[in-house]
Amino acid sequence: MPQFTAKDVQALRKATGVGMMDAKRALVDCDGDMDSAKDLLREKGLADAKKRAGRDANEGTVGFYVHQPSGYPTVGVIVELASETDFVAKSDRFQKMARDVAMHIAAAQPRWVRTEDVPGDLVDREKEMIAREAIASGKPERIVERIVEGRIKSFYKDNVLYEQEYIRTDQYEGKVGDMVTELAASMGENIGVRRFARLAVGEQDV
Repeated sequence: MPQFTAKDVQALRKATGVGMMDAKRALVDCDGDMDSAKDLLREKGLADAKKRAGRDANEGTVGFYVHQPSGYPTVGVIVELASETDFVAKSDRFQKMARDVAMHIAAAQPRWVRTEDVPGDLVDREKEMIAREAIASGKPERIVERIVEGRIKSFYKDNVLYEQEYIRTDQYEGKVGDMVTELAASMGENIGVRRFARLAVGEQDV
């Protein structure tokens, strides 16, 4: 029988947000190793989150952030973060996530939430332009396709919220989409950004 204490179970629950039985089962499966148990629960949670992605998420909250570099507002963001229940939507972790995502949007200026939200004709034009530039610069035709693929990935990272690296690396290292998915995994619900709006003084609409 693996050796761990009730305090270990509590510590694992606090770190991962899972229930007592799930935490205990993970420690048993990992022979009491705390780090391995965390990894196991994270993998299971992410897999479960993907299964829940199709479920209705009609609750949620509106997060907001106002940037005031000179003592008055110059950038404002509102974002709708959706959940399945108001119980989750009211939690501190959920509310904080909404604020954090709004702050990220203020700084990183994404145009869409997900890659599938980007208009197909715009992507096609971008690919065509990249290919023409590559050929004009003398790149061999056999590598043009790889160049286009790499540049389109960069385009998504620049413009799609879920593909952007979260700006506060001291809080989370990874993409915004992964950060939201991990919250969904730990809270056991379908959670996602539904829409956002960003307004900045002096900026033109794209």
